[in-house]
Amino acid sequence: MRSGEKFALQGPLAPPMANGELAFAEAWQGRIFGMAWALCESGCFEWREFQASLIEAIASHEGLQSAAQEEEYAYYDRFQEALEALLIAKGLATGAGLESRQQALAERPHGHDH
Repeated sequence: MRSGEKFALQGPLAPPMANGELAFAEAWQGRIFGMAWALCESGCFEWREFQASLIEAIASHEGLQSAAQEEEYAYYDRFQEALEALLIAKGLATGAGLESRQQALAERPHGHDH
């Protein structure tokens, strides 16, 4: 975050919390949050831009939910979608590049999640 810019994800934008702290069920969730934070801190985008992307990802998911009620809402899946969309929109990544990297990571042996 830039100095003076407030970290504010509230309501449906609020990440899972436990005892006032961010809660991550899996290691990748903490990493994706850290990546978004670090990219914002380094000036790649403004936090408000990420918030707008997250709002869009959540709204898109909610629109799909009416058609497929059995799909479970997963906050960090929407968080990842928002970050990927913003990186592509800013020209910092390509869809093909992200897919290629995701496939390479998925092919790593079980237990090797970093």
